[in-house]
Amino acid sequence: MSDPTASTTDANKESASKKRSPSDFLKSVLGRPVRVKLNSGVEYRGVLACLDGYLNIAMEQTEEFGLDGQLKAKYGDCFIRGNNVLYISAQKRKGGS
Repeated sequence: MSDPTASTTDANKESASKKRSPSDFLKSVLGRPVRVKLNSGVEYRGVLACLDGYLNIAMEQTEEFGLDGQLKAKYGDCFIRGNNVLYISAQKRKGGS
């Protein structure tokens, strides 16, 4: 009889080798499109220009979406104070790439 925990252990080892820290994720999305959701529920979508250890964020080509999901405004550059950030999510590039 095969050991049912053997495949689980192998899968855990494989996923552990692929684990990334939040810092790795943030470095990987610099210069790429992201979605930033604030504690208030407002969402910003744009290109992540830079951020610091406090999650203060600078974005370019930014669009602001209200609580209803409707586009509210477009900004060239946007600065968001880190204590307002609920999460940052990678966004697929426009044009399918």
